Amino acid sequence: MCLAVPARVVELLDNDMAVIAFDTLRKRISLAFVEDVAIGDFVLVHVGYALHKVSVEEAERTLKMMAQAGVLQKELEAISA
Repeated sequence: MCLAVPARVVELLDNDMAVIAFDTLRKRISLAFVEDVAIGDFVLVHVGYALHKVSVEEAERTLKMMAQAGVLQKELEAISA
């Protein structure tokens, strides 16, 4: 399964790139599809791209639901591979 996962932007890089964090996991992604992203924003990430910004509340609710459904850990493992 390949789902989009909310993650917090922790570093902005050149060329529409950023570093996001999922708990302790950090990953470099593209921000090419999203405008006005700042450090601390949450974005919905799918296959290395931010799809859009999400609120803190939406990110927390989505992560909680994914954890309860048992899919969050698998998605984080797939992202880190």
